[in-house]
Amino acid sequence: MSAAVPSAVREIADGYAFTGPALDLGAVLLDGTAYAGAPVRVPLGVLNRHGLVAGATGTGKTKTLQLIAEQLSAQGVPVFLADIKGDVSGVAAPGEPGGRTAARAAEVGQDWQARGCPAEFYALGGLGTGIPLRATVTSFGPLLLSKVLDLNETQESSLGLVFHYADRQGLELYDLKDLTAVITFLTSPEGKAELKGIGGLSAATAGVILRSLTLLENEGAGAFFGEPEFDTAELLRRAEDGRGVVSVLELPAVQDRPRLFSTFLMWLLADLYQELPEVGDLDRPKLVFFFDEAHLLFKGASKAFLEAITQTVRLIRSKGVGIFFVTQTPKDVPGDVLAQLGNRVQHALRAFTPDDAKALKATVSTFPKSPAYDLGEVLTSLGTGEAVVTVLSEKGAPTPVAATRLRAPQSLMGPLDPAELRAAVDGSALTGKYRDAVDRESAYEKLAARAARPEAEPVPVPAEEREPQERREPVERREPAERREPGARREKADAGLLGSLLANPALKSFARSAGTQLGREISRSLFGTSRRRR
Repeated sequence: MSAAVPSAVREIADGYAFTGPALDLGAVLLDGTAYAGAPVRVPLGVLNRHGLVAGATGTGKTKTLQLIAEQLSAQGVPVFLADIKGDVSGVAAPGEPGGRTAARAAEVGQDWQARGCPAEFYALGGLGTGIPLRATVTSFGPLLLSKVLDLNETQESSLGLVFHYADRQGLELYDLKDLTAVITFLTSPEGKAELKGIGGLSAATAGVILRSLTLLENEGAGAFFGEPEFDTAELLRRAEDGRGVVSVLELPAVQDRPRLFSTFLMWLLADLYQELPEVGDLDRPKLVFFFDEAHLLFKGASKAFLEAITQTVRLIRSKGVGIFFVTQTPKDVPGDVLAQLGNRVQHALRAFTPDDAKALKATVSTFPKSPAYDLGEVLTSLGTGEAVVTVLSEKGAPTPVAATRLRAPQSLMGPLDPAELRAAVDGSALTGKYRDAVDRESAYEKLAARAARPEAEPVPVPAEEREPQERREPVERREPAERREPGARREKADAGLLGSLLANPALKSFARSAGTQLGREISRSLFGTSRRRR
C-alpha cells in the first residue's frame, strides 16, 4: 500500500485483508477521496450470517444488490433477487462500458469487464413475463395466508382450525376455491355439527375471511395459488460453466399487493428451511436470498408471525442460506431479526424531518464505534453508490467501519429489453414445467359431490382425535397423502414456522397424545422427519 495513504485508511484496510475467497465491494473512502489500494471486501464464508442493505431512495441499494449478486454467481453461489421496480433483469446481460462506469472503475481500482450472469426469470402466478410461480394453499399454511389477508389473531386462529379440519378429512386445499368451499361448508348446519368436537367457526369470522378471499381473488392474486407448485430446489441450480444461477422474481405487476409478495418470499424461505439438510458453516453459502422492500413483511404483522420470521432467520443459517434484507432504515426491521444480520451496507440517509433525525441517530447506534468517522455526518453526506460498510471477518468478528465507494456492476444497470426477456423465458427448460396451471380434484370438487348426495352420512371424527373444546388454537398440517406423487418433492411442512408452533397450546395437547395418527403427523412436521418422496 502506498505510503501516501493516510494511517487511518491503512488501519481500516487491514481489517478487510482476508486470505480466503471474498467479494470485492469497493475502496475505502475518507474525506471525499477513494483509495484504490485499500479494498473493502466481505468473506464468502460469512454470507450465511445474513445482512442488511439500507438507505434512502435513490442512493444505490439496487445496484449494490446487483454488484453482490453477480460476484456470488461468479463464485458458484446461486442467488435469489426480488425485482420490485423492474430494473434488476439487466443482471443477465453485459453492462455498457465507458462514461461513468469507467470513471468509477478507475477510482476504486476495479478491472471492469462487461459480463452478464446465467439467470431465470419468474413471476407470481404468471402475473408478468416470467415463469409462473405457484404454491398450494395447503403448503402456504394459515399463518402466512392470514398475513396476506390482513386477519387479526382471532381470525388467524379460526383459519388455522379450517386447515386442521381439511387435513383430517382429506380435503386438499390447492387453490382459493378449495379454501372457500371448506369455509362455506363449515358454516352450514352439517359443517357446524362436524366441528363440535374441536371447536366452532363463527359466521362473523367466516364472513370476514370469505370477503378477504374474494377481494384477493378479484385482485388477480388467486392465480398464484394452485398447481403445479414451485419446487424451491430450482433456486439452488448452477449453470453448466459452474456459475450460480441468478433467479429474478418479477414483481412490478403486484406492487399494489405488497402483503402477497412479501409473504410469498417468506414462504420460499420456510420451504427452503424444511427441504435443506443441516450443513453448518461452509466455505460458501448454498444460496443467498435478497429480500427487497423488507419493511412490507414486518408492517402490521402479528406476534406469532414475527416470532416465526425470527426463528426462520435464526435457523436457516445452518442450512447454508444467507438472507439480505433490503430496506430504507434499520428500524424497519425488528430488533430480534436485526440482531441476526452480521453484514451491513448502509447507504446515505436523509435528515429532513425530526423523524428522519431520530432514524439517523438510531442507525448510528447500531454500528461499531469508529475513530476515523463521524458517522452521523458521513451518513448524510454519502453520494450515490457510496455506503458505510461493516461485515464479519473470517473469524466472525466485526470489521472496522469503512465508508466505501462501491464498485460498478459488470452487468447491465437497467432492465433487460422486453424482447430479450421474453426470449429468455421462452427458452428456459422450466417454462414447460410450470407454465400451465393444473386443476386436480380437491376440496371444491369433493364437497360439491358430497352436496349432490344428501343421503350420504357425515364423515365421523374419531373420538381419540377430537380436540378438547377449551383448546381451539390452530395447528399446522402436513400435506395430504394424495399429494405425494412418484418423483415429487419430499413432503412439505411449514417447519420454518417452528417458533410459533412450539408456543401453540393445541400442539402441546396433541404432543401429549402422540399415539394418535394426528399427533404423529404433527411431530413429524415440526421436526422434519417426514420428507417428501423424490
